[in-house]
Amino acid sequence: MRRRDFIGLIGGTIVFRPAEAGAQQRQRTRRIGVLMPLAGDDPVARARIGAFLEGLHQLGWIDGGNIQIEYRWAVGDAERTRRDAAELVALAPDVIMVTSSLPTVSLQRATRTLPIVFVLVADPVGAGVTDSMARPSGNATGFTPFEFTTAAKYLELLKEIAPGLTRVAVTIDNNAVGAIGQLEAIRSVAPTMGVEISPFDVRDAGEIERALAAFARGSDEGLIVTAIAAANIHRDLFISLAQRHRLPAIYPYRTNVTAGGLVCYGPDQFEIYRRAAGYVDRILKGARPADLPVQAPTKYELAINLKTAKSLGLTVPPALLARADEVIE
Repeated sequence: MRRRDFIGLIGGTIVFRPAEAGAQQRQRTRRIGVLMPLAGDDPVARARIGAFLEGLHQLGWIDGGNIQIEYRWAVGDAERTRRDAAELVALAPDVIMVTSSLPTVSLQRATRTLPIVFVLVADPVGAGVTDSMARPSGNATGFTPFEFTTAAKYLELLKEIAPGLTRVAVTIDNNAVGAIGQLEAIRSVAPTMGVEISPFDVRDAGEIERALAAFARGSDEGLIVTAIAAANIHRDLFISLAQRHRLPAIYPYRTNVTAGGLVCYGPDQFEIYRRAAGYVDRILKGARPADLPVQAPTKYELAINLKTAKSLGLTVPPALLARADEVIE
């Protein structure tokens, strides 16, 4: 071999190997942590994860292939949430996707460095998750389910479907800043509609049953289930109690209505999980949470269950039916 060819071969090898090493590094399995407030066998939880995985797959990430996902299911328990958050942080994944306020706050108490993408966190600034929606400065960014003013729409829609309402029970969570904000938005419009608001804190199933049994006294009452974690954790209980006490009720998600609830107004929660996959993808490719603004929904869904309306003796106004995105016969 001529000396010039030999030098060229060595030079080519030197240039090639770092590129080859970089390709191998890009192909290494990345780790994603997932912390959910629901049970692992909950159908809504599985549908949420399905939407998240679908979004990842469309971006080229395959669980069991180039990514490995570690799940924790906190089932709405505060102590278990803190323990699960600590376990995920100890695994040092590349990014953690988390749902709702309490799990997100628990994660941030466990780490201020691992990237976090949160979903369905109401008022992330008020909750201390980030100090800015437009320019997050910490290790967390993500998606909020609504602006507070939209909570007033719950009462407006409920009065439209049941005009005789004068008293309405409203779920709150005293541990969630977002729940208080929703309550204040509802209270701000209640006097103009002639409605008395009765908030009750949601801790467990027994407390929900007792609170609604004590509240329901006549035929002029209704229920607003706000967008808090309990809306999904206890969704079947809320629906059955509303039916038992004959309470016209409005919920935050379409899944509440397909399960038998009367009406809902809120974002497409599954689309939010698909969008969250996009943020996870960008972080895996080098973006920082500070590069990604917190996003609010671009569309809210109105769904009505006519079967439930009929069982409650309600006639849904045609104008309201015309505005609905989905009507369940």
